[in-house]
Amino acid sequence: MSDLSVSSAVLGITEYAAAKGLLHTADRDRAINGILGVLRLDSLEFSARPMEKPLKALLSILLDDAVKRGVIQDTITDRDLIDTAVMGCVTPLPSQTAEKFAALYAKSPMTATDWFYHFCMDCNYIREYRLIKDVKWNFKSKYGEMEITINLAKPEKDPMDIAAALRAPKSSYPACQLCRENEGYAGRADYPARQNLRIVPLEILGQPWGLQYSPYVYYNEHCIVLNDIHTPMLIDEACFRKLFAFLDKFPHYFVGSNADLPIVGGSILSHEHFQGGRHEFPIERAEITEELPLLEKSVSCGLLNWPMPTLRLRGKESESVVSLADKILKVWREYSDSAAGILSETDGTPHNTLTPIARKRGELYEMDIVLRNNRTTKEHPLGLFHPHSELHHIKKENIGLIEVMGLAILPPHLKNELEILGKAMISGGDLHSPEIARHADWAENILSRRQVCAQNVDEVLREEVGAVFVKCLEHAGVYGQDAGGQAAFRRFTEELVRRITDL
Repeated sequence: MSDLSVSSAVLGITEYAAAKGLLHTADRDRAINGILGVLRLDSLEFSARPMEKPLKALLSILLDDAVKRGVIQDTITDRDLIDTAVMGCVTPLPSQTAEKFAALYAKSPMTATDWFYHFCMDCNYIREYRLIKDVKWNFKSKYGEMEITINLAKPEKDPMDIAAALRAPKSSYPACQLCRENEGYAGRADYPARQNLRIVPLEILGQPWGLQYSPYVYYNEHCIVLNDIHTPMLIDEACFRKLFAFLDKFPHYFVGSNADLPIVGGSILSHEHFQGGRHEFPIERAEITEELPLLEKSVSCGLLNWPMPTLRLRGKESESVVSLADKILKVWREYSDSAAGILSETDGTPHNTLTPIARKRGELYEMDIVLRNNRTTKEHPLGLFHPHSELHHIKKENIGLIEVMGLAILPPHLKNELEILGKAMISGGDLHSPEIARHADWAENILSRRQVCAQNVDEVLREEVGAVFVKCLEHAGVYGQDAGGQAAFRRFTEELVRRITDL
């Protein structure tokens, strides 16, 4: 038997779901019983009435009660596992979701994606109340205005969660977090629950793919386009063609791919996928500094003012852009310049690849090609073209597609650390205390260059974090911004023009 407030919260969630169009009246009792089963409750209080509170508050009542009764531990992981299971009881079936999306797509692609994005928030797959906690600001650099975020939508594990994950039996199911079998999966201590995940089917070049949204929403309408088959990432001519095939279906979105090699690639290289969405990234606003004479009349190729070496291709026919992108890839794959630290391979292990980003501008197909290399050295074991160790206190993770485009995704712990650091800097406190010791040298350098006070410390730290992010991108760029680096880049572009002329 549940108490009255818990019963009212259960009814409140089904009323919420009905109001959002998630739950049909005929399915109400089934949904209630499903929720009771998740919570290990036997029945409802018959006198209960639906509680009118926001979804977060309703779920909190149920989770607090589950903790009190010993159903779950009071950890982020356990609470997320249970509230996802609760929402799974009121989320429409995948077939129903796909039918609705297809019907709206027949009206327009934008109508379909608008609905699907809000649907994912309504069923709490995207926890909107976590997104509003994200810290965001812009930083003006010589490359344009960069976007900096400290993302709090993906909570960091507490010690109990970490311990539980280590104890959890290892499983190879699902094969990865991008596989279709995640849809409806209950999750476990070391793997997120996905009962409210929905993936709408797509066809890309005659093959089955899917479209879903990221639960962490690093930018507006952050979507993931994934191959139905668990197959490794690969940057090749077919990849470029798939990107444009997606744009032909959703011309209001951009779409890009992480590189296909460790260090310069994303976090999941075992499953082919792209990321897209409706957001204008800083790289889109980057100016073309020079056009290359590639003798491709139907496609232009310009060099961007960007911290990472980037070529922008533009043409009215997607196949022409694909053809030129493939030629650039072939040249870069085998290009070496030992004086610049660029080796195409060592002992048969390849190092050169690309990060491609595609979009439509009116009638033009546009693709940004960012040159990448994943060499490691004794001095830089995490990557020669990776943020160097002196920057790791701010950003240590791979520079993937999103960062390449000028949007910094910084770890949640940085928010608290910057607050503590700022107070120490203006009060003369201990910069080497355990919470902020990693930032001590950086803070001392800032204090030696700038006047910092209570009124400006937050602004100063945000500017300095932005400067560090730009430096991270410069480190990840295979050609430095100094005279030597630019001369080496010139050697490559000259070789590129010569080779493409011959291809």
